[in-house]
Amino acid sequence: MIKVSNTAKEKVVALMAESGFDASHDFVRVGVKSGGCSGLSYELKFDHQKDEADKVFEDNSVRIIVDKKSFLYLVGTTLEYSGGLNGKGFVFNNPNAQRTCGCGESFSL
Repeated sequence: MIKVSNTAKEKVVALMAESGFDASHDFVRVGVKSGGCSGLSYELKFDHQKDEADKVFEDNSVRIIVDKKSFLYLVGTTLEYSGGLNGKGFVFNNPNAQRTCGCGESFSL
């Protein structure tokens, strides 16, 4: 399962609306790909539909889809949002990551 903090929910809903998506029907696609300074990096985008092999979660009224491969890396992760002057934007608090880079956008196991 992937959790969504209250601040991340507010930002996701606002960004989805700005991008022509509806948080009550559409999805946030979360994934992992090779790359970044620590070996793996996070992907975050909006999607109108899910694939047959996707895992689907809903937390804090945000519908999340994850492909099977990425799910193995993301179990137990919480999506958070850090705004303000020194904010990083969306932040993945991933208990599976043994090492993360300074920007928080990549990790390794």
